[in-house]
Amino acid sequence: MLRSGNPFYREGMGTVALGICARVKDAEIALLSPETRSDNERVDQLLHDDFAEIGRSGRLWTRDEVLAMLADETRGESPQTAEWQFRELAPHNVLVTYAIVREGDVYSRHSSIWDLSSGVPRLRFHQGTRVAEH
Repeated sequence: MLRSGNPFYREGMGTVALGICARVKDAEIALLSPETRSDNERVDQLLHDDFAEIGRSGRLWTRDEVLAMLADETRGESPQTAEWQFRELAPHNVLVTYAIVREGDVYSRHSSIWDLSSGVPRLRFHQGTRVAEH
């Protein structure tokens, strides 16, 4: 939940922005779910035409490469997430950051830029970064 102590909260964002954050979070979580990842049509709807990703390995992925990779992906469980934060970058553009956790420890950190100019969230950019072992 957004609070004034959160560095990604800005006064005056109001309930409309909170609703947008909920829609973006729902879309991000959908992309993490095996059900969505196995549905090429649904993934196609969620990815912006100009989508690009920098994976945890550092590799740059194009939209077409991600669609092809997900079509061949072995299905697992949805990962556990934590530390969700949101920032409005510009009208219709939201940055979301979160962590994927495994066994209580942060495994990787993620950032996504979502475009809402069409009225529905579409992922424009994503980057995942592995957290180094301590």
